[in-house]
Order: sequence, then structure tokens, then C-alpha cells
Amino acid sequence: MKKNKDSMEKTSHSMEKTNIKPCWVIYGNVYQTKKSKYVARILETLRTLQVNVLIEQQFANFLAHNLHIDIADYSLFCPEEKNAAPDAAISIGGDGTFLTTASQLGLTGVPILGINTGRLGFLADVSPHEIEPSLQALAEGRYVVEDRCAIHVFVNGEPFHTRPLALNEVAVLKHDNSSLIEIVTTVDDALLTTYSADGLIVSTPTGSTGYSLSVGGPVLMPTTPTFCLAPVAPHSLHVRPVVVRDDVTIRMRVKSRSGNFLLAADGVSKSLPQTAEVCVKKAPRPIRVIKIQHTDFFDTLREKLMWGADGRHQNEI
Repeated sequence: MKKNKDSMEKTSHSMEKTNIKPCWVIYGNVYQTKKSKYVARILETLRTLQVNVLIEQQFANFLAHNLHIDIADYSLFCPEEKNAAPDAAISIGGDGTFLTTASQLGLTGVPILGINTGRLGFLADVSPHEIEPSLQALAEGRYVVEDRCAIHVFVNGEPFHTRPLALNEVAVLKHDNSSLIEIVTTVDDALLTTYSADGLIVSTPTGSTGYSLSVGGPVLMPTTPTFCLAPVAPHSLHVRPVVVRDDVTIRMRVKSRSGNFLLAADGVSKSLPQTAEVCVKKAPRPIRVIKIQHTDFFDTLREKLMWGADGRHQNEI
């Protein structure tokens, strides 16, 4: 089977073969203390591996004030200031933390390893008991990098300030709990339809196992060059999700009784007036995801979504 070089790159160089220490930046969950309890283990492992460690500024403040971890020996990382160029990023938390890490690193090309201290973990797939061997493998260059398509979000022709880059999905949603909204949707300036619904989700293949799946969207293989448009609670039962190429431009205009709507990118939302036009298109560069062990996508689906699991016998074990 021919490998797609654009979607997966085999990392062949070993960091041990050079005299230059690798530089990794650490991101983490700053809201739930329990999701960051493995940080001390990770920092100790990185010290043993002789890695230059940067800590994202907000997470560093969280570690110092909430977990009382001494970070005096570590440099702070602020992506806006571009004060360093890390070789890799480590995201500690769940998939939400991974999405935040991807958004903050933007289109820098820094590959991200997700350590899962949350729940499901499609993106953050290194479990706590795999931390030490996974970091060892990363230091030795024993990993692959998957390129994942991301969405650029624009409002009235300008980047969406709240979160201009989405790895999972962009959603246009009603602002209140009563009436539906109408979403006039075009694909490359051709009218698709006017959705009468609670909202509309534009999902990447990576995000197809998230919000989109919960409203009946299809599961897409992560490297498929497509977007999925999935309505949220549509008024008509005939309206179904639509899969389009990822090189198209999708525009959405909203008609709402309240005069406004919510725009959410990877779960971070902002209220906008109905006069605003939302435009989404493929980002010029992918988000790079580090995979320590090559796991077949279908194996992941069966494990994470419990496909084929028979709950009738769980109590017999």
C-alpha cells in the first residue's frame, strides 16, 4: 500500500545522534488540578532524558500557584512572542487541552504529543502508564507524525479573533433556547441550502468523532481530504449531513429572531450579530500530531467508541 506522504511522515532521525538537546514545550489543563497531577513525573522523565524544557506561560503559573511545583529552572514559552522554536509540544490533559495547544501553536508546524489524563482521548492517546516509554520513544525518534487538516475561520473577511484555527469543528448555533435559526449556506458561492435548525457544524475528519458524530454525522478517516456539514436538530427530517471536498470555501449567513447567534470553534464560542458572515476554509498548513505507536484507525474506533462491545457479560467478569 502506497503511503500518503502528505498525511503521515515517518520520523527517521534520532535525537540521540546529535549533540543538540531537543527542546520541548509543555502545555496542560489549567482548570482541573487532577488532570495535571502527572506533571512531576513528566518533568522528572524529561530531566533524565536531558531535554530542554519550556513551559507554556499560563500553565506555568497554574503549576506554581495551584500545584506548588517549583518551575524556577524552566523557561517560559509564549507563542505570541515567538521567543523560542520548540521541536515538539507535549499536551497534558484530554482532547480539549490538545485542541487548545493546537490553536495556540497555530500553523508553526510544531508536532504535538497528547498525554491523556482526561476521558476519551482520540487526540491525546498516550495513557498515564505509557508516559515514560512514550517520552523515551519521542527522544529517540521512534514515532510518526500525522498531518491533520485544520479549518481557518473568518468573520466578515477577518480572522475569527476568539479562535481563528479549529482542528475539530466550527459550529454556528442559535443563541437562545427557543426558536430555530436559518443558516443560508453556500459552497464555493453555489447555494447548498438554507438550514432551519438549532445550528450547523462544519467538521474536519479529525473532528468527525466529536460534536458532528453526536448529531448524526459520519465518521471520516483522519486523512480524508473532506469536510462534513452536519445540521443540529434540523426542522426537516429530510435534511442530512453532507460531505464535501476540503478545498472549497463555505460561507454561512444567519437569520435569527433574537438578532444574533453563537459562533464556536473547537468549543470556544462568541456571540455575533446576524449581520455577520462566517467563512470557513482549509488552513494553509496542517496540525501535526505525534503518534508513538502506529494504531489502526479502526482499532481506535472499536476501543474508544466501544463498537462490538457486549455489555450483557460485563457483570459476569
